[in-house]
Amino acid sequence: MEFTLNALMGIICALAAATAKPTIDQQIIDLQQSNSKLLQYPTQFTQNIMPKGIHSHNDYWRDVPLLTALSFGVASVEADVSLVNGTLYVGHENAALTPDRTLDSLYIQPLLQILNKMNPRDAFTAGSTTLNGVFDTASGIPLQLLIDIKTDGVQALPFILKAFQPLREAGYLTTFANGTLATSAITVVGTGNSPLEQVKALDPRDYFFDAPLTQLTDTSLNTTWDPTLSPLASTDYAVAIGWNGIGNITDEQKANITRFVGDAHARGIAARFWDTPAWPVFARQNIWRALLEGGADWLNADDLAAASAF
Repeated sequence: MEFTLNALMGIICALAAATAKPTIDQQIIDLQQSNSKLLQYPTQFTQNIMPKGIHSHNDYWRDVPLLTALSFGVASVEADVSLVNGTLYVGHENAALTPDRTLDSLYIQPLLQILNKMNPRDAFTAGSTTLNGVFDTASGIPLQLLIDIKTDGVQALPFILKAFQPLREAGYLTTFANGTLATSAITVVGTGNSPLEQVKALDPRDYFFDAPLTQLTDTSLNTTWDPTLSPLASTDYAVAIGWNGIGNITDEQKANITRFVGDAHARGIAARFWDTPAWPVFARQNIWRALLEGGADWLNADDLAAASAF
């Protein structure tokens, strides 16, 4: 009796199905291999990723900017931006800049694509008045995007505001207008050379200011620090605290952490200490532990895998 190739393959598949163990693990395998639509849904881009209070310092140093951070659940990323001949380039210094690595290509367009995926327009979302953020497991948590201006801040700010227009038009930016702070999918915070007075004057405001964590009580600055201007306050860890993570932290150093964090929290502002030592690893972890115990909201990290597993 002759068999065609199709008939032979049919017999083999039938035998394989008959001999497969009817376990839950086997059913999982079968569904995955079949590419079943039962396992697909529109907002699964960040499926099973839990957002964490980690800040990706100099995020553009990652192998894949933005996406690597999101894969670890990092909820805050930082881009150093330089205005050169009317274009906003991303990099730590001029020698690191390239024509292809711009604020638009590395952050604006990828975020727009991600958020469009997370906010499908279909029969199920018709009439919805809220927008999802980048994290599928916690869609109400915004991604914090720090823009560290490396060139003249007054000159760069108008270009930066214009660059965010696609996200602004889609309603994805946290905005303060008419006395109301409306949190959305992305909260943009200016740091570095970001010009305080120009940020204060923005109306509406969807570009905020990274406040000086150790100076929130300094009345000489003539600034009322609150989340409508500064949802974040930061300071240099080495200057403010100084403990290197080796040996015991002093009572004074521990009190400084809680004092500065307390100043921020009393105003509804999140606290971040930057330039925390990265090595030795045990010292870095001691510092992270002390900061979290002291109430700091963000762990400033370069090693995202280590921070996410901490």
